[in-house]
Amino acid sequence: MQQEPAPLTRHLRIHRDRGHTVLEFRGEIDIAAAVEILPCLDRVTARPGARVVIDLSRVDFFDCSGLRLLYRARGRVLGQGGELRLVCAHPLTLRVLRTTGLARLLPPQPTLAAALEQPEAASGSL
Repeated sequence: MQQEPAPLTRHLRIHRDRGHTVLEFRGEIDIAAAVEILPCLDRVTARPGARVVIDLSRVDFFDCSGLRLLYRARGRVLGQGGELRLVCAHPLTLRVLRTTGLARLLPPQPTLAAALEQPEAASGSL
């Protein structure tokens, strides 16, 4: 696992694993956190053919600001011919993902290892 320089936010850590850029969201993902995360998210998802995993396993709270980040990342990555995978096992966050329909577009995996083992086609399409 290769480590990229940590961004200047307490809500995000970035590292590389098996050819994927892993964005590890942390703590409470609300509007203030989203403002901090957005520039890094946009930088990573702007790369053509990007292979990205968003890991929510260290998230304590997730609101509509977090959903907007996920929808934005999905559109940008898939629009550039890349793939996006999601890690989430928190029951309340999973409920939000299912209720909004995002779980159908971006099926959550319970662990980072499970997300990285997914076949490429499993990341959804536009």
